[in-house]
Amino acid sequence: MNLGFDIDADIRKASTPPGSFYTDPAIFEASKEKVFARSWQFVTEADTLRSPGHVHPFTLLEGLLDEPLVFTRDKADKLHCVSNVCTHRANIVCEGDGNVNSLRCRYHGRRFGLDGKMTFMPEFDGVEGFPSEHDNLAACSHGQWRKFLFASLQPSHPLDEVLKDVQERVGWLPIEEFRYDPNRRREYLVKGHWALYVDNYLEGFHIPYVHSSLNEALDYGDYETQLFQHGNLQLGVGSSDVRCFDIPASSPDHGQQIAAYYYWIYPNLMLNFYPWGLSINVVRPLGPALTKVTFIPFVWHESLIEGSAGEELDRVEREDEEVVELVQKGLKSRLYHRGRYSPEREKGTHQFHQMLIKDLSK
Repeated sequence: MNLGFDIDADIRKASTPPGSFYTDPAIFEASKEKVFARSWQFVTEADTLRSPGHVHPFTLLEGLLDEPLVFTRDKADKLHCVSNVCTHRANIVCEGDGNVNSLRCRYHGRRFGLDGKMTFMPEFDGVEGFPSEHDNLAACSHGQWRKFLFASLQPSHPLDEVLKDVQERVGWLPIEEFRYDPNRRREYLVKGHWALYVDNYLEGFHIPYVHSSLNEALDYGDYETQLFQHGNLQLGVGSSDVRCFDIPASSPDHGQQIAAYYYWIYPNLMLNFYPWGLSINVVRPLGPALTKVTFIPFVWHESLIEGSAGEELDRVEREDEEVVELVQKGLKSRLYHRGRYSPEREKGTHQFHQMLIKDLSK
């Protein structure tokens, strides 16, 4: 796809994408296959399929890819991720979580093993070349990092490679002890392009101007963005009176007052670690000017939430949402073309734009 512009690798020379990048429906459509179909998407906890026979149907990136899939754990205790679409007439096979012996389409009775292999089909005597591999449910790439399950239609990189830097930096955290808290889960509809939301997340430049409470919790002067191959880390150094991690001597951050690890994984996943636990933030594009953002909390120590950098997630999100929606309006201006980057404060945004333009230009 010829976008008609590029992003200079030297941030000191580079210009941001033009406003049309965020408003062009053709670019948005191209991102489905070129960006998101090749990415890893968070699905659920591994405990959702704790024992053999459990199934968990889901829609991969609902509102954009809309791919019906199902996680299964077969009787040999092996995990599978397969298409949830019957190979006969495309009916949805698995309609809810549960414990089953097989998958059975209730439209015409076709049956599949929990590994996706077709095992039975009535009224098909005399059909030539049947059954074949095409009659099995197609397998989908899946992976597990710590207690979390991911899926991808056509991953460009292995999951372990994508999350390698996260594991090396915060792998000392007992993530398996974190517990999902549905009462703290939040969903937001943002009237803006998904990449605008990511742009905003990836720079601490706006913190003193938009987030007064967060600015009090973090030391803006020591706020730092560190880049790695598949994303970046914004290291939130805490002010003197905010809760911080008790970091072990084995960590490169030992001795520092770290209040938050803000990880972004290309293209739409945020892993925000706080002393109290983890907020997994998933950005779901719904249209060129509509995005759903879901905060999925996993609490380690509830008593540490008060007084932490992650105490007011809802307030910070609403402040970000307001700014992103205003920028979406501004990008339609005939008088705006392209901006420039702050070499120190917008390194993450520059990296994101380079990765995104590279994929869309393939």
